[in-house]
Amino acid sequence: MAKLKITLTRSVIGRPQDQRDTVKALGLRKVNQTVEKEDNAAIRGMINKVSHLVSVSEQ
Repeated sequence: MAKLKITLTRSVIGRPQDQRDTVKALGLRKVNQTVEKEDNAAIRGMINKVSHLVSVSEQ
């Protein structure tokens, strides 16, 4: 399967708790931190929910 590189580009300060939880579930803690995840429907849904906070590139 394809991999996705997900980078937290904006802070979660002042964001609703559900968005904070989604960012945490993706494994992101600090701004500019990058994680690699498998490309599947669950991860895509999480990315859509916080798309204004993260940037995504495919590998």
